[in-house]
Amino acid sequence: MTVKWRVVGAKTTGRTRRRAGFLAAGGALLLAATAACGGGTGGGSSQGGFHPVKQTGGSLTVWVDSTRLAAAKLYQKQNPSVKMDIVTYDGDANGSNYLRTKVSLFNRTRKGWPDVVFSSQNNEATWAVQDGFTAPLNKGLIPSSTLAGWAKGANDPCTVNGTLYCLRNDLSQTVLWYDAPLMKQWGYQVPKTWEEYQAIGRKVASEHPGYLVGSAGDPWTPEVYMWAGKCGANQITGPKAAKVDTAGPNCTRMASLLDGLIKNKTMSLSSVFSSDFDKNEADKVLMMPGPSWFGGSVFQGTFKTPAHRIAAAPMPQWSGDTAASTGNVGGGTWLLSAHSTNLKAAAAFLTWATTADDYQGKLAPGYPAYAPAAKTWLAQQASSGYYSGDITGTLQAAADQIWPGWGYGQFSQEAVWAATVTPKLTAGKTVTSLLPAWKDAIVNYARADGYQVTQ
Repeated sequence: MTVKWRVVGAKTTGRTRRRAGFLAAGGALLLAATAACGGGTGGGSSQGGFHPVKQTGGSLTVWVDSTRLAAAKLYQKQNPSVKMDIVTYDGDANGSNYLRTKVSLFNRTRKGWPDVVFSSQNNEATWAVQDGFTAPLNKGLIPSSTLAGWAKGANDPCTVNGTLYCLRNDLSQTVLWYDAPLMKQWGYQVPKTWEEYQAIGRKVASEHPGYLVGSAGDPWTPEVYMWAGKCGANQITGPKAAKVDTAGPNCTRMASLLDGLIKNKTMSLSSVFSSDFDKNEADKVLMMPGPSWFGGSVFQGTFKTPAHRIAAAPMPQWSGDTAASTGNVGGGTWLLSAHSTNLKAAAAFLTWATTADDYQGKLAPGYPAYAPAAKTWLAQQASSGYYSGDITGTLQAAADQIWPGWGYGQFSQEAVWAATVTPKLTAGKTVTSLLPAWKDAIVNYARADGYQVTQ
């Protein structure tokens, strides 16, 4: 197959790179020449039945971010008879809405829809079903026996009125990453509560200035701390209903914890992917709450932390809280176009990309949402020789503890935080003082997307 490459789409962002495992070098995104995939009317919608367009076959057009490019290329290698046009784009990183913008254009021109799309966002079904873009998967396209293999609750963001409209790629449950030899050398116990975590931060500031117990410099900061701490800032109570409360005790005490650690300089305000962090702080991390992909992508890939140092422990919990909770940073979803003229081939690729051990179990940087592949992935991590101790049990337990009170609205919480909170934090404001502004911004974003908001 002859492939033409050209620069397209939204610029690669930190979120694209941070979940990439850096499988593709930085630089311009590349686009394989695409074939229009049908000009029919399609019919995927939550109100009416699904009526496929005429199935004419032809080339399979797949959109992926730079990380999932490895999956598409491997599938092409293993299935040389399948004609594929592979497009790389930003993966809707940081809620860029690039995919929705392009789908809106395709809906107007009645052509151009890709057959299969990967998105780094977990909320695409909130608009893709309404816009008639994504096909129902549990109505005959993918066997129920296959769909039963996903981790409990993993596909909840993809389910609308009982119909499944996308597949979760990976889970990004948060854990507490820490430097095991350094903790032992300094005589610190791994904290089990947020109060103990905060106390260690104070000790580090006094006894080992310059070292860090976390980072609040990335747009996914609320997903690490506020989500895990059960802050009710992002409660999706219905298809177009949300409740926003940033003044509750779970929000204010986490904000206070962050403020104290930022003030004593044990909580960084630099992005873990910034050159500043890489130069000045990457070798000063004692602890860092973060998602499951931090181990390989951040510590091993970006920070180049030596082997046998990094270990994983459960996320701290508030003292007295008996229900363990974690946050979630990323995960991503795969969507199959309702306009595809090649549904059989599209469904085959979609199934392979989300379940195959060859990719999900052995190559994917993140913890697979498909449970059998997750077992293979965990075995790969355990046998890598990189970690200090076995991280398998910690990650498995955390996968079942993602707090359900943080929803998947159409608006991006990362975009809200990055626009509203991050700039003011770097200017010297406190998280506590910014809670009202954060709430107002969430409310405005939600209402702009048609949500009825309760405060």
